[in-house]
Amino acid sequence: MQNITGLRESLTDNYEKMKKGEMPIKLGKELTNTAGKIIQSLKVELDYKQFMEDREPLPYLETK
Repeated sequence: MQNITGLRESLTDNYEKMKKGEMPIKLGKELTNTAGKIIQSLKVELDYKQFMEDREPLPYLETK
């Protein structure tokens, strides 16, 4: 996964797998927890950039 779009697609795929019983719920929870930590770290970075008035885009948030 190269960007936030890839993370979203991965989470959606994992959700569908859990729903169909193709992935253990415990594994799905761990993957979701990790994704939440990635998103939280992005939020911290965005807050910092805003505080520093840095307008450079974050490559991870770029969709192309």
